[in-house]
Amino acid sequence: MFETLIKTLEEDKFLTLETTPPHEPTMDNIIEKIEQFNLDKKVDGFSTTDNPLAKLKYGAMFASIKLQQKFQKPVITTMSMRDKNKIALQSDLIGGNDFDLRAVLALTGDPANMSDQPRAKGVFESNSSMLLEIINSFNNGMDYSGKPFKIKPKPIYPFSVMNSHAKNLKSLEKKMFKKVSNKTRGIITQPVYDLENAKQLIGYMENVQNEFHDDRKKSQLIIGIFPITRLRTAQFLSSHVPGIYVPQDWIDKLAAASKISVEEEYKVGMELSSNVLKSIQAIHPKIHLMTANKFDVANELIS
Repeated sequence: MFETLIKTLEEDKFLTLETTPPHEPTMDNIIEKIEQFNLDKKVDGFSTTDNPLAKLKYGAMFASIKLQQKFQKPVITTMSMRDKNKIALQSDLIGGNDFDLRAVLALTGDPANMSDQPRAKGVFESNSSMLLEIINSFNNGMDYSGKPFKIKPKPIYPFSVMNSHAKNLKSLEKKMFKKVSNKTRGIITQPVYDLENAKQLIGYMENVQNEFHDDRKKSQLIIGIFPITRLRTAQFLSSHVPGIYVPQDWIDKLAAASKISVEEEYKVGMELSSNVLKSIQAIHPKIHLMTANKFDVANELIS
């Protein structure tokens, strides 16, 4: 399953869909919506988020098990450095390996002071680089302390994330190099809304790939897509989320549409989102789709 996912990422068109587990003790609602739109037939795999914005959710690893067993599709499990030290992270990797959870998206994590839980404190023993190092140790048959496992874990495939924009765009290439050095198999970007922005990122990744002459050369860039259907979403992302660039013409078109009707605003947003998705897929068909569990929007976009 995971070997096929990685081969598809390296050689073919690639599409994964993000799911955010709910603030509920069940994944049934999400599973039902995926089934409703047959999304499991339209993507190569899913991902599960790990308490994004430090808000309490159903656990990412348990959500991954549910999705993977239900749909027989690989799931990229997000693991954050915010909430666990190296003991807990390794313990989860050991247990997850037994359940065949073998793709891990390594995140540093959002600050704990954003949490909806009173006086929550972050662990942050290190950043996501440590988790990539831990995974490398597991893939070499030992834990992070160097103690060998009697039974070698099944191969784990690490993924990373990075910003899609920066004041100094060249700095993104340096971050890509560091992640590839740590043997990440795929780098998922923050949402991209401009073809030229995508071309810059693709060019940087090609430069990084050319620096290596081993399996790290096969590391791939995965462009993040988050459809915008409301003016206020475009304005929020543009003004308050670092590492994302929303072109001014998107904001202008959505502003004009919002004065007509909510329906026109949605229509224009979907047209803009669909056009940028198609233009990026034409040159780099490796996409990670994020819709904040709006699976009807995901279905409309990829259908």
